[in-house]
Amino acid sequence: MSNKILVVEDSRAFRNYLYQQLSSNGYEVAMAESIEEAELILAHDTDFLCAVLDYCLPDGQDGEIIDLVLSHKHKVIVLTAMFNDDVRESVLAKGVLDYILKDSMASVSYLLPLIKRITNNKNHKALVVDDSSVVRRYVVQLLEHQYIQTVQAVDGEEALSILQNDPDITFVVTDHDMPKKDGISMIRDIRVHHDRHQLAILGLSGSDDRTMTARFLKAGANDFLYKPFNQEEFFCRIHQLLDMKEASNELFRLANEDSLTGLWNRRFLFNQSCKGCENRNVAMMDIDFFKKVNDTYGHDGGDRVLVEVSKIIKEFFKDEVTVRFGGEEFCIQSCKPLDEFITVLEAMRQAIEDAEISHGDTTIKVTISIGVTGAKATLNEQIKEADDRLYVAKGNGRNQTVSQ
Repeated sequence: MSNKILVVEDSRAFRNYLYQQLSSNGYEVAMAESIEEAELILAHDTDFLCAVLDYCLPDGQDGEIIDLVLSHKHKVIVLTAMFNDDVRESVLAKGVLDYILKDSMASVSYLLPLIKRITNNKNHKALVVDDSSVVRRYVVQLLEHQYIQTVQAVDGEEALSILQNDPDITFVVTDHDMPKKDGISMIRDIRVHHDRHQLAILGLSGSDDRTMTARFLKAGANDFLYKPFNQEEFFCRIHQLLDMKEASNELFRLANEDSLTGLWNRRFLFNQSCKGCENRNVAMMDIDFFKKVNDTYGHDGGDRVLVEVSKIIKEFFKDEVTVRFGGEEFCIQSCKPLDEFITVLEAMRQAIEDAEISHGDTTIKVTISIGVTGAKATLNEQIKEADDRLYVAKGNGRNQTVSQ
């Protein structure tokens, strides 16, 4: 997805403000102050994330710029200093993403979070559940208009099957009254395996029952809307759900990821469930003579070694739980067969031995010692056994793997 934004605004103050705000956040900005200038840009550049358009321009007083940009199939956000219900309905009917009142710089500050939301939407996939094909198509159209991928289900039973087989789904939009399994029953089933932070759910219903909101929320929905709903409110609810989900994901990452190496930390290792891992194997690893690395190259050199060794660990064990256990010590939890796990560990150990880690004008070389266990035991017991074997590896001369 492009990070380029077209801004068409005749006010120099607002133009400069928008340019500064957008460019400082990593967006490439193409500027125009009239329809004529915008036409020249659009004739040569077709790749825009979205366009931010002033409703009233010197050569187009009644939103003509909107029709021009929409005719080029671009997403549009409208800025306007004056807004009444008739203009609002007309603009939204054209299919713009949103409109923003240009009555102060504070109002326009809503623009940047909106554009960031649109940018992040490409990382989300929605499951739309409704037995009405008309409603499904409408909701899908709204979501895909904001760069959100979608999949569809006609009832709760089909939705549960899709969820089980598609881990990329990040949120669900569901109706209530459906054949086979209704929305509230489906949500209860979903919440057995996915909490509110893992999978956001927006409930919808055309029922006249005013208790429906409470019923959805008590079943585990994050939010609820009655049908027919207002397009603006729908987008506000979706944006709020995704903002909260991303904030929750970031908090989880900060709490469970090692900030230096990007590997998981001890908290994550001991809190994760390891579901579906019938034959869990554990390896404990330690960089040999790491204190000497720090003494010779300083702590920045030591950090460089930790980062590069972690990259090699992740390269060989993409699908396993890889952990910086503490200091220069690492842990890997794997569900591979033990023999296969040991083979990959040996290949990784050799790759670390062969690596030349650049640090300033020098090259640092290190080795790693490994202890492995496939014992049928608790995680704590496995870590203890693997750690004992790690110390055997060190006592036998380091740079080796000990598995028994």
